[in-house]
Amino acid sequence: MRRLWGLALVLFPGVLMAWMGSASGTELLPEPPDWTAWKAKRLESIAGTNGWATLVGLFWLPEGTSTLGSNASNTFVLLPQLAPPTVGSFVRTGSAVEFIAQPGVEVTADHSRVERLNLRSDHAGTVPTVVTVGQLRFYLVQRGERLGIRVKSPLAPSRIHFLGLDYFPYQPAWRLDGRFEAVPAGTTVQITDVTGAVKAETVAGAVTFEVAGETHRLLALDDDETHDLWLIFKDRTAGLTTHGGGRFLHVAKPGPDGRLSVDFNFAYSPPCTFTPFATCPLPPRENVLTLAVPAGEKKYRGETE
Repeated sequence: MRRLWGLALVLFPGVLMAWMGSASGTELLPEPPDWTAWKAKRLESIAGTNGWATLVGLFWLPEGTSTLGSNASNTFVLLPQLAPPTVGSFVRTGSAVEFIAQPGVEVTADHSRVERLNLRSDHAGTVPTVVTVGQLRFYLVQRGERLGIRVKSPLAPSRIHFLGLDYFPYQPAWRLDGRFEAVPAGTTVQITDVTGAVKAETVAGAVTFEVAGETHRLLALDDDETHDLWLIFKDRTAGLTTHGGGRFLHVAKPGPDGRLSVDFNFAYSPPCTFTPFATCPLPPRENVLTLAVPAGEKKYRGETE
């Protein structure tokens, strides 16, 4: 009998959901296909072989020479299972960084073996130079005047022991009609990241929406990568059922009439939820909502805060 029941769970999950909804007295609506697909992509972006959970280090480079490897004598030390005793050295001269491979260590970049090369950073959306040593990958990031080496491995403990993503059930009530408000050209907002760095970001405009007859307003940034509006916000669920540092939400740009859809079911946690090696922006004070938004991605079970 248990085998048959287990088979039913696999073959007829929709029947099970309907039965559970009926038994509990609440009707469970089927998930919208685009939300289901989005959650699958979201999972890959965190726990995939190149996801955020693969981060194993973020090392800020001083002027001069520093080294990376698993040996404790290095400037930047990784776990022994992730790297050889010494991977190589970084020579920083102002905004320029050269990588020099340790003799005997096979290092590749752009599918070619290299012994030394100048690293291109991710500044202003540029694709950085990705260096590979075995399953280890690293590249240069720039945050203001700081230059750092971000290191990834699919063997990262945070990926191996990843606990999955949790969501509130999809709720049509949190798919809201909104309006886009233009702002004067050159308007900026101060964005602080989790490392304490502050940067003035250009505001694309403001998104307004109503909940229970009350109007709320969030400043929006242009996302050059996704070509939509990016909202960094915090609501009264933060630290309770959702990430304490706030969440992100992407909204399609409005049509000529200024109307747009604000679907909080697609709100998600920043990368810092899953790794200490990300430099996530925090919501500006203008984007702290006075209401709770129990929709979208929940707090990660592996969070320590």
